This record gives sequence, structure tokens and C-alpha cells, in this order.
Amino acid sequence: MAKLFLLLGGNLGNKEKIFATARQMLETELGKILQISAVYETEPWGFESDDLFWNQVIVIETEFSPTEVLVKTKSIEKELGRQRKAERYVSRLIDIDLLFYDDMVLHSTDLEIPHPRMIDRRFVLIPLNDIAPTLIHPIFKQNISELLENCTDLLEVKKLSN
Repeated sequence: MAKLFLLLGGNLGNKEKIFATARQMLETELGKILQISAVYETEPWGFESDDLFWNQVIVIETEFSPTEVLVKTKSIEKELGRQRKAERYVSRLIDIDLLFYDDMVLHSTDLEIPHPRMIDRRFVLIPLNDIAPTLIHPIFKQNISELLENCTDLLEVKKLSN
């Protein structure tokens, strides 16, 4: 069984309901949820929007490969109403990003693990630091707390719940 770290994000709709449904679907489709971070509210990263994002990290024990996980998470996003746009950074109901899959390093056309831009984003590192501060990034060889200390992102990340 692999330890899978996922980031939930979204800034449209009933975020509380969408996140709860996403967690339930992820557990049904991928495996047992082992840990859940607090929910954080953040300004949009990379674009302008009046709607603030919610972000949360969850850890799942899974028997599925990274590629199978990607297919399942994209299917869950679609089922929850996500419509993919040509632009990379847009408002959305739900986004599920694969952050880590054990200590695997994977570079393919469809998937990069660890997530290639996570070290530049406090909205990823702060909830990740909640539940895995000593987790070592397999490429940068620093733990999550160290990556957070060195992150240059200035967007405010506000804790909403435990």
C-alpha cells in the first residue's frame, strides 16, 4: 500500500459540501483516509478572483498506481462539476492535486510527482505542514517545515477549521 498526499482546492459553490463529498468519494475510490489537515482560506494564486479558495491536504492509503489515481481524481472532479478550461489558473468548484506518492519521483507527460509547483505555494505547504512537517521532499531533500520556511509566496493563508 502506498501513502498518497492529495490537495483539495476550490473557490466556487458550497465549498463545505463539495469538500465533504470529495473526501467521501476519494475514500470510496482510492482507499482509507489516514489524515486530514485543517481547511485554509487563501487568495487566488496566479489570477484575479473575488472568490477565496479553500485548501486542504488529505493522506490516503492506496493500492492504486499514480496513473490510476490521476484517472480516478479527474473523474471525481468531473462528477463534482469541474469543467476544465484552456487557462491553467481559473476559478473552480474542485481541484484535486497529487502532491506525493510515497517517496516516488515521476516525470511523465500527464503527471509529475512530487507536484512540481508545491514548494512555491504556501496554500499547499501550510496544510501539508499541519499533518506531515517532517516529511522529506524526495527531490529537494528538505522536510515540509523547511520548505515552508524558505517559501517566497506572500499570499495570506488563513486557517478556517481543524
